[in-house]
Amino acid sequence: MRLAPYQSGESFDEMFAPDGQPRPSGEKFVERLQTLSEGSLQQRQKTADLSLQNMGITFNVYGHEAGTEKVWPFDLLPRIIDAHEWKMIESGLRQRIHALNLFVDDIYNDGKILKDGKVPEELILSSKTLRPQCKGFRPPQGVWCHITGVDLIRDCDGQIYVLEDNLRCPSGVSYVLENRELMKRTFSHVFQGMSVAPIEDYSEQLLKTLLDCAPEGVSAPTAVVLTPGIYNSAYFEHTFLAQQMGVELVQGSDLVVENGYVHMKTTQGLRRVDVIYRRIDDDFIDPKCFRPDSTLGVDHLMDVCRAGRVTLANAPGTGVADDKAVYAYVPEIIKYYLGEEMILPNVPTYLCSDEKQRKHVLGNLDKLVVKPTNESGGYGILIGPQASQAERDKCADAIRANPREWIAQPMLNLSTVPTLIDDELKPRHVDLRPFVLCGKEIYVMPGGLTRVALREGSMIVNSSQGGGSKDTWILRNGSSIPEPHISRAAEENKNA
Repeated sequence: MRLAPYQSGESFDEMFAPDGQPRPSGEKFVERLQTLSEGSLQQRQKTADLSLQNMGITFNVYGHEAGTEKVWPFDLLPRIIDAHEWKMIESGLRQRIHALNLFVDDIYNDGKILKDGKVPEELILSSKTLRPQCKGFRPPQGVWCHITGVDLIRDCDGQIYVLEDNLRCPSGVSYVLENRELMKRTFSHVFQGMSVAPIEDYSEQLLKTLLDCAPEGVSAPTAVVLTPGIYNSAYFEHTFLAQQMGVELVQGSDLVVENGYVHMKTTQGLRRVDVIYRRIDDDFIDPKCFRPDSTLGVDHLMDVCRAGRVTLANAPGTGVADDKAVYAYVPEIIKYYLGEEMILPNVPTYLCSDEKQRKHVLGNLDKLVVKPTNESGGYGILIGPQASQAERDKCADAIRANPREWIAQPMLNLSTVPTLIDDELKPRHVDLRPFVLCGKEIYVMPGGLTRVALREGSMIVNSSQGGGSKDTWILRNGSSIPEPHISRAAEENKNA
């Protein structure tokens, strides 16, 4: 198979160096790729697409004119990261999640970081994701953020940045696992012998994390996955993870609070539930505590949670730490709680709530990416250099009307990976969402969801906005891949 004339352009290409030669991490893969017969790659891609359709691996797009349910878009060429670089990324993720857990706990309890002026109190009090109902609450094991998805990007100079944190109900890990299985089935000739770090134990690690954070004194805890139902965009993932962990998938109507505990309705009667992996936003989990019009949650669930008789993962209130305005202070948060410099840097961020920074943003909308602080899925973003003047003017009006709800960042040139487009390899921009589990130990899945913008020139990788995904290969070079677990207690002792 011929790879020429692949042109990587001005971006940092993950597979090829500027001179067109494979990077060291991709040499072996490219060699194997070139042994494929003409048309073989395209045929394997079609086989993979058909498998996804037959297995019903889908996601929902709300309001899409062609219908809501879409087959998961998957590209057969992987993103490859060597062991040395992954070790740095993993260390940065551990550091970040450790600090953000401490931050959320502090915000709802002592508020030391606010009293010491390291994070503006007004910024926190004005956050839409702050939950006053969680004031004074401490979850079992002190863990707020059990499951985190951290979005990483690489700029054209090769530097990896954290783009944002997803601490509420991060999605996508089921597609990571399905992508790997699909890769092994349809591309086994190339995959075998590449020494790729396995990810198949994620579901086991997730269940362990959940059970490790069960309420004190429960010897054989029962966990469930709480879903809003079949119309949710990530419903496939909810069913997949429940199946993989061997636990029940429930809706709010399947649960009831009686005698101070949460119970699941079964054909044999009520069964106590100790851990709820909830895939429902804070506002909808308990109509007696949050939105009274919610039909998705469980009455008085928060009473049981605050009493320490059930664990909610992630804990309610964690969204205060993934507010994109709070994101700008994560370097200070890490330094404050851990006494360390940030390993994985943030993208430089302008807060529109600050008058001086807002003035800069309004004067440079044609050069910046402007984001709402509490949206997800790529919605509400203005890509300044690609927007019309009318779109920029509309954005400027929105910023002036409510500056707290907007941030801006420079337009970074996301790295690319070769992608099969119309039977040819073309560079397409990617990001990476690794998944981190935090219980009694911190586990970082070796890899994550590489999302790819399938449209030429697009930087929007979200599946809801026309993006797809790739398998992510973390190469194991001898002993350079670190151990998959680290004791949170050991980390706390180290940083004490």
